Amino acid sequence: MTFRNEDLPALFHHTDQAAISRQRESTQATRAQLVLLVAAAGAAALPEGPTLGSTHLFGLLSALSYAGVLAVGIRSTRRRARPQWQLNRSAAEFIKSLAWRYAVHGAPFGSDAQGAEGTYRTRLEAGLDELRKMGWSDPRTAGLVPEGGEITGAMNRLRGLDYHVRRETYVRDRLIEQRNWYQRRTEVSRRATALWSWSIVLLTCLALLFALIGAFASGPGPKLTGLLSAAAAAGIAWNEVRRHHPLIEAHTLIEQDLSAMMVVMQTTITESQWPSAVYETERYVSPQHTDWLARHSS
Repeated sequence: MTFRNEDLPALFHHTDQAAISRQRESTQATRAQLVLLVAAAGAAALPEGPTLGSTHLFGLLSALSYAGVLAVGIRSTRRRARPQWQLNRSAAEFIKSLAWRYAVHGAPFGSDAQGAEGTYRTRLEAGLDELRKMGWSDPRTAGLVPEGGEITGAMNRLRGLDYHVRRETYVRDRLIEQRNWYQRRTEVSRRATALWSWSIVLLTCLALLFALIGAFASGPGPKLTGLLSAAAAAGIAWNEVRRHHPLIEAHTLIEQDLSAMMVVMQTTITESQWPSAVYETERYVSPQHTDWLARHSS
C-alpha cells in the first residue's frame, strides 16, 4: 500500500496551500522592500539629470522608492502575512503528523488503544485550538473546508493492515520521503548561501574600492560607495531572512536522525516498540524541532 499527501484530510490541504500562499506573500513583500531601498539609494547616487519644472526626476524617483518601502511595510503588517504563514504551516504539519500516527498505530493510537478515532479527533481539536488562540483562522468556521472529514478512508485502510505492511508504508512514504526532502532543502540552501556570500563580498570590495578612490581623488566615489553599501546590506538582510546557514545545520541534523531511525525501524524495532518509535520520528520532523535547531545552530 502507498500513502501519499493526497490521502490526508482536506483540512491539511487547505492549510498547506494557505501556508504556501502566505509564505510567498511575505517573501515577496520583503524582497520588494529591499529592492526599493537599493533603487532609492541608486537614484540618489545619480547626477541631477533631467528636471520637470523645479523637480529633479532622479530625486523624485528616490523619494517615491522610499515611499514604496513604507507602503509595502504597512500593507504587510496589516495582512499579517508572516504570522499567518507560520501558523498555517504549524497547523498543516500538525495535522499531517497526527494523521500519520493514527494511520500506522503511532502513539497514542497504538494497536491496544481503545477508541482511537475519538482520541484522534480530541487530540486534533486540542492542538488546533492552541493555534486558534494564537490567531490561526480555522477554515472550517468559514465553510472553506467541510466538517467531519478529519479522518480519510485511506487512513482507516492503512490502520486496518497488519504491522509489517504499516511499517513498510511508513518507512517508505513518510520517513524516506521526509529525509529526501531535507536533503534537497540542504542542497538548495548551500547553493543560495554560496551565491549570496560571494555577492556580498563582491559588493563590499567594490564599495571599499570606490571609498578609497573618493578618499584620494574627486569623482563619484562617495555616491557609488553608498549605493554599493545599500546593495550589500540588502544582500545580508535577505540572507538573514531566508536563514540559509542555520537551516543547513538544522536540516542536516534532522536528516541524520531520520537515517538512523530508518535503520532502527527496519532492523530492531518490535511491534510493541513501534508506537513510541513513530512518535519520536514525528517529533524530529516537527516545525518546532527545526526552529529550535536553527536557533541554536553554531
